[in-house]
Amino acid sequence: MTAPFRYPRFFVTAPSPCPYLPGREERKVFTELNGQHAGELNDALGRIGFRRSQSVAYRPSCVGCSACVSVRVVAGEFRPNNSQRKLIRRHSDLEVHACRPWATGEQFDLLRRYLASRHPGGGMATMDEGDYADMVEQSPVNSFVVEYREPAVDGKRGRLVAACITDQQADGLSMIYSFFDTEDASRPSLGNFVIMDHILRARAAGLEYVYLGYWVKGSQRMAYKARYRPIEVLGPDGWAPFDPDVDTVPVHAPRVPAFA
Repeated sequence: MTAPFRYPRFFVTAPSPCPYLPGREERKVFTELNGQHAGELNDALGRIGFRRSQSVAYRPSCVGCSACVSVRVVAGEFRPNNSQRKLIRRHSDLEVHACRPWATGEQFDLLRRYLASRHPGGGMATMDEGDYADMVEQSPVNSFVVEYREPAVDGKRGRLVAACITDQQADGLSMIYSFFDTEDASRPSLGNFVIMDHILRARAAGLEYVYLGYWVKGSQRMAYKARYRPIEVLGPDGWAPFDPDVDTVPVHAPRVPAFA
């Protein structure tokens, strides 16, 4: 008999077209999150740039390219600028609820409209309701679906206008995936509001960071992540303050720890 693995095993995906930079290929290193210590492992991997998708933690491991860098907002030091303060006031009437990770038809309908508007040719465009349920419910860690609703009317709960699948880690909130109404002109910039709401809630809860995933210099799809300051980037020497308008992007990702 062979002894059970005590430490995670890492695997690498086959190369595929990069969704952010034309003409490049992406490759990921990943491991499975399971067992009673899945949350601790996810926290540890999150601090070295991994992201969670269902029961898998992954990170880019592309040959000859290190454009994707992990970024996080320092929640306790965040100070919204004038336009951000106006946006917070604009949506201050929304009711926010951290719900258990259970998929609903209402959430899926909102996601479907969001994908059709923002990412019609993306890899998620063909998701069905079962795929969405897997995305939400297959979480071995402390996860929520944070819902943003308009005020209740006559005892009926308000319309769902935004949602975010969120993990609570030991040192912060990790925004796994957010989606929102893109068509209601009375609710502008909901995606930006959801991020700021997470930052303010993390600060109120005494959590240090909000993890935003990967920022890619030169990718318009990722440009919004640079709007929230102060921001830190993960480089070869760990996390450090970063000004995307001035600083050079780290050219090497931190090494995956050698679990023995």
